[in-house]
Amino acid sequence: MTASIPVPVNARSRRTRANLLTAALDLLREGGPEALTMTTVADAAGVTRRAAYLHFPDRADLLVALFDHVNQIEDLAASLRPVWEAPDPVTALHEWARHIARFHPRILPVASAINRVRRIDPDAAAHWQIVMRDQHGVCRRLTDWLHQEGRLGPPWTPATAADMLWALMSLDVLEELTLDRGWSIRRYGEYLAAVFQATFVRTPPR
Repeated sequence: MTASIPVPVNARSRRTRANLLTAALDLLREGGPEALTMTTVADAAGVTRRAAYLHFPDRADLLVALFDHVNQIEDLAASLRPVWEAPDPVTALHEWARHIARFHPRILPVASAINRVRRIDPDAAAHWQIVMRDQHGVCRRLTDWLHQEGRLGPPWTPATAADMLWALMSLDVLEELTLDRGWSIRRYGEYLAAVFQATFVRTPPR
């Protein structure tokens, strides 16, 4: 995979890029990673393979761009806003669980595909590490807030709590509960919030 490719300035090129990303997302959601090849994406977008490769030199490039594209169209910033607008860290922790349940199913097909590709593509692996680092950073911000307000329960430190909070939001957990065990997204979100509360939050003394 090459270095990140800038979004084209030309309006026609931007439309072609947008069509390729839309086609790729539809293929991924309908057929999984196996359905996503540069040929199938080009055909679905109504462009030549050469045009597809001009925008995305390989499949890993396409997947990384697709991840950012989904974050934009699903409005990641809006989904996160209730977390940081919460009046206290316990409420923020519950909003974090709601965000995970609301947003992660939307990004799951793309994230799972990148997770596979990163094992053989070092640049995709680097992108994945950035995403994981950002997610862990949010977890650490939440656990620091709990600690500062005296609401982080034992035996946790902000660092160990952030590690565990980050692990509990794993896509594997989401897939196993919603796909393998048949949980609804609503149930997943409610129980995730309950786990966060029971695990990390200390009840204030009366």
